[in-house]
Amino acid sequence: MRGLAPRIRQQKKRMDCRVKPGNDGILAGVRAMNTQLLIQLLVNGLVVGTLYGVVAMSFVLIYKATQVVNFAQGELLLVGAWVCWALMVKYQVPFYAAMPITMIFMFVFGILIQMVFLRPMIGEPIISVIMVTIALSTVLQAAMKWIFGVNPQPFPPIFTSQSVGFLGLQIQTVYVMSLVVSLAMMAAMAWFFQVSKHGLAMRATAFDQQVAQSLGISVKNVFAMSWAISATVSAVAGVVVAVVNGVSSGLSIYGIKVFPATILGGLDSIGGAVLGGVIIGLLENFAQYIDGEYLHWGNLYEVAPFYVLIIILMIKPYGLFGTKDIERV
Repeated sequence: MRGLAPRIRQQKKRMDCRVKPGNDGILAGVRAMNTQLLIQLLVNGLVVGTLYGVVAMSFVLIYKATQVVNFAQGELLLVGAWVCWALMVKYQVPFYAAMPITMIFMFVFGILIQMVFLRPMIGEPIISVIMVTIALSTVLQAAMKWIFGVNPQPFPPIFTSQSVGFLGLQIQTVYVMSLVVSLAMMAAMAWFFQVSKHGLAMRATAFDQQVAQSLGISVKNVFAMSWAISATVSAVAGVVVAVVNGVSSGLSIYGIKVFPATILGGLDSIGGAVLGGVIIGLLENFAQYIDGEYLHWGNLYEVAPFYVLIIILMIKPYGLFGTKDIERV
């Protein structure tokens, strides 16, 4: 989701070729272009970061309820994107109807995953459950390739206007949609945990499963609800990314890309997940600017978040807002 940045860099390179000693006007233009590129990348980073925050919330939802890190999170994005694409392309369903249908499908799909694959693992060692999620990611990835093929597919256009102007920048309409959808989902998640009955039950279960059971809360239902909501949120994020980049198996990599954001904010903190996503999104795009302007390594954009992940785990392993687990012997 780097958007207009490549075109801006090409324009900057053309200006660099015209720079000659003593030509102050062109040098000023290059500096202005550098600033414009930085601003554009930071805006892109903010938009992408909010989307990362949404996916990171999906990680946190499952971890808070079950103490399991779901390594099939990226594949849930992929399944949601393919389902919405199939509804629009093969069945000619308009986007405003295809999106709700996709969310309902993924909600049920998340419940089925928990009931069929994860519920029999209750009481088993955590590492065994994690391995099940890794196996599940491989199965889902293979199933999507078998059903839809291995070739990337463009997502049908859903906007008549491709870009909007903002403070002198041209921002793609899908980026604006991504920001709006991400903020709306964050607000809905905050309301869910603070007000709704199921949200309060999930918070109680995350705090102490035995206490929650003594209060009449079905822990199994809470587990299923956490997977259902996580799958639905991931599907929405997958559709947003697919609108920008098309649908392909590469979508699943977002599950791994978002993991540093989850660790940064704290594995059990919804607010931390949002903040971690924004920080990682801004960091990625700032790293792209530094790499393109000065270092010229070529891959700093992809690896910078994982440098941060290593540093975080060394200095603050529980993240910015994660709860410290203190064990007394």
